[in-house]
Amino acid sequence: MDEPISVTEKFPARYWHLLSDGRIQCDLCPRDCKLHDGQRGACFVRGRAGDSMVLTTYGRSSGFCVDPIEKKPLNHFYPGSSVLSFGTAGCNLACKFCQNWDISKSRSFDKLAAQASPEEIAETAVSLGCKSIAFTYNDPVIFVEYAMDVADACHAQGIKTVAVTAGYIHAGPRRDFFAKMDAANVDLKAFTEAFYVKQTGAHLQPVLDTLRYLKQETDVWFELTTLLIPGLNDAVSEIKTMCTWIMRELGDDVPLHFSAFHPDYKMNNILGTPKETLVNARKIARSAGLKYVYTGNVHCREGDTTYCPSCGHAVIVRDWYEIESCHLKDDGRCANCDTPIAGCFEKFNGSFGRHHIPVAVQSRPQSERELQAT
Repeated sequence: MDEPISVTEKFPARYWHLLSDGRIQCDLCPRDCKLHDGQRGACFVRGRAGDSMVLTTYGRSSGFCVDPIEKKPLNHFYPGSSVLSFGTAGCNLACKFCQNWDISKSRSFDKLAAQASPEEIAETAVSLGCKSIAFTYNDPVIFVEYAMDVADACHAQGIKTVAVTAGYIHAGPRRDFFAKMDAANVDLKAFTEAFYVKQTGAHLQPVLDTLRYLKQETDVWFELTTLLIPGLNDAVSEIKTMCTWIMRELGDDVPLHFSAFHPDYKMNNILGTPKETLVNARKIARSAGLKYVYTGNVHCREGDTTYCPSCGHAVIVRDWYEIESCHLKDDGRCANCDTPIAGCFEKFNGSFGRHHIPVAVQSRPQSERELQAT
């Protein structure tokens, strides 16, 4: 049974309207949850309290870690830099193969840490020398109000923002949310409606709409990730169809990451993805014309490395999340032939490496926060 919504959890949520039958409809994502008083949506963290919607996880996190930006994964967004990563609880998809299910499928808040204000998070990112902050571990779409406030605080401190998301969001909130983001990695979980319905409880078209929106109407740098699951979404024909769509709708310079599945959550009966499947998927994507294709969750130096699409030289040599050498000019051009590499770059000052460092956000007393806000 869902936990009741307590008085302390009543942070006003946006994106809803009252229905003629007295229920409230959440307008954040295509689930369009319709709620009576006290009910929570499918994401679990957005619910109805009285005659309004509330977000129950505002200011609360499942933990903070400093990671390499390549772990998001983003290979073309300030390579080698560090990112302060955090998430909350819940999710608006129901993926049977979820790799972070203990957080995203949580039906209690016992994993959530103490309160952390947007300003405190931004100050922590600055103090740790992070280039950016990432909303990750669970989908930031469901805590959109908190994420946007944190993004504003980070931008005020010169910190970039990254969304790791499935892209399952309605047009209005999508516009507001991505206006606050500098970069995103979007999970394109498969390329069939049947997979989305049976394995995620969602639909494919809204995700494709989000990708088109990012390409056509924003300056957000984005990359794609597809987790290949043996027998479910790894057919050669499906991969070819997906790559053809990416080429036509998004262009040849959108980086695509093929990632290896490992048995987890409700899919312990399927073996992990063979390395050969990822290597072959990468070949298919490159043959379709995509310039930047990567493999993930397996050790494959070639699949980790960025190559110049013009001269073929390795411009960023990676081993897992470690950058061993960088042959880019400060503006992101190939040092060998001067071809621009798509992405966001600056002078390379070394690699943060494979570190995954848990950190604590120092929360100021409530009285101090209130004083600063006046």
